Amino acid sequence: MELSAIGDILVAGLLRGGLFVLMALGLSLIFGVMNIPNFAHGEFYMLGAYFAYFSRTLLGLNPVLCIIMAALGGFIAGSIIEMTAFKALRKRSKGNWVMNSFLLTVGLSILLQNLAQATLGVRFMGISHYWQGSINILPNISVSIDRFAGFVIAMATVALFYLFLHKTKTGNSIRAVSEDEDGAMLVGIKMNKVHTLTFALGALLAAIAGAALLSINPAYPTMGLAPLYKSWFVVILVGMGNVWGTVIGGFIVGIVEAFSYYNLGAGWQDVVSLMVIITILALKPSGIFGKSVRGVWDR
Repeated sequence: MELSAIGDILVAGLLRGGLFVLMALGLSLIFGVMNIPNFAHGEFYMLGAYFAYFSRTLLGLNPVLCIIMAALGGFIAGSIIEMTAFKALRKRSKGNWVMNSFLLTVGLSILLQNLAQATLGVRFMGISHYWQGSINILPNISVSIDRFAGFVIAMATVALFYLFLHKTKTGNSIRAVSEDEDGAMLVGIKMNKVHTLTFALGALLAAIAGAALLSINPAYPTMGLAPLYKSWFVVILVGMGNVWGTVIGGFIVGIVEAFSYYNLGAGWQDVVSLMVIITILALKPSGIFGKSVRGVWDR
């Protein structure tokens, strides 16, 4: 393989992986703090794409405001769903929380997909571009400004999210709950507030990913399935509930898929990703960075 081709593949993998990071970060956060295997995560990606589409086409907002509107829409939708569905489940679930929450998220996924189809139809809703033109990353390697901007937005969001979790009182509360829920309750942390905020933040991250890629992946009701699978690839690869390991895992999956696409074709991307994950899990069942998963076996 020529050096220029390798550079092209690495750039494509990094750009692709940046959005995987954003999706997987929200999924891992929700699992790590709330023990919810969220199989409706892809639907927040879908909602973000729709919010951005209508902000762009109906309101005529600039690209940055479109993505901000999608983030707010995802945050509000996540808050409402957590308070109406998961809060009620926590009050009534005496055991098997992980299984019960899993079934609830599967039901939410089907519900949101069908609501989108019933209200918006099945046609693709997209835009030709946010920003016109391309940018040179390396000599002889150029990418569209839209794709590069999506990567920059994803990385900026990850950086802001890191600062929020480590430099604010609320972020420290979320981290405390993820480490020891009972200890967090003893020091006065309000669990309902943390749970709602955590789920809403996870939805916000997915919505930003959907909005940032609108010009490449148009909005339609079932568009969240593929990003959901990619997110689970990343989360399983690095270890369930390992929030910051997903940053590395997202880039690994992105680069692996870019190389498999170049050498084997589009149909082999998922196959190669799964082969890598199966191999790693056979050698290290908890994932690359994983330890025992908090709460899954003792709840």
